[in-house]
Amino acid sequence: MQFDQVARDGLVLLGCGKMGSAMLAGWLQNGLPPSSVHVIEPSPSDWLNASGVGLNTDLPAAPSVVILAVKPQMMGMALPGVKALGNGQTVFISIAAGTSLLRLAEILGAQTPIIRAMPNTPAAVGHGISALVGNEHCSERDLALAEALLSAVGDTLRLDDEAQIDAVTALSGSGPAYVFHLIESMAMAGEAEGLSSEIAMRLARATVIGAGQLAAGSTESAEQLRKNVTSPKGTTEAALRVLMHPDTGLPPLMRKAVAAAAARARELSE
Repeated sequence: MQFDQVARDGLVLLGCGKMGSAMLAGWLQNGLPPSSVHVIEPSPSDWLNASGVGLNTDLPAAPSVVILAVKPQMMGMALPGVKALGNGQTVFISIAAGTSLLRLAEILGAQTPIIRAMPNTPAAVGHGISALVGNEHCSERDLALAEALLSAVGDTLRLDDEAQIDAVTALSGSGPAYVFHLIESMAMAGEAEGLSSEIAMRLARATVIGAGQLAAGSTESAEQLRKNVTSPKGTTEAALRVLMHPDTGLPPLMRKAVAAAAARARELSE
């Protein structure tokens, strides 16, 4: 990881809720000295208080990076505290949905290198995925630094255009909730077939977790993995006829769900 530069010049974390804490834990576990981290958080957790980082203290004059991890609705109140760090070499990385690069530049300064990233909650267990895109003032080194920091909590990928962020938010940012609801729905279906709620939930959770691990460790496509489980005229095929129905099945329902989330993400950006 490119932590030498960050360790030397410092990192500022604006907001340290669940996502901020997950990232901070990943950085510390990967060797970033706590003394190099400066956190601004009005309601610090016990873990944060004991982490050894600088907490609500004076900020370095020119840190390598500032991570904007506050809720979107709090961005307007939080940004003035780090505005003085803009228009320089400090890279700003925002993980807040709904705040555009242009809007951030209006507050932080027109020459500020700014990166928008969209991680998701599996970052809390080191299995997140973060998509990122930078403005015209970001160098390759800036983007590589952002990737190094975000890779502490999972995979990363670069986007071609900021307009893709809304789709990313709808698919992977909100996506864990879809999977959790799938577990709930599978368990309820098991109960409807006579299983106890405890057994149904245990089976549903283990099935989704196991299938995810199988997908993660396989070079085969999701389509092929599905076919591997589906015997001709068997039970899985009978279920998939319902789930894959072009009008009432999962594909059209998922398209509607992701479209609704993307539309809301665009509304937040306006």
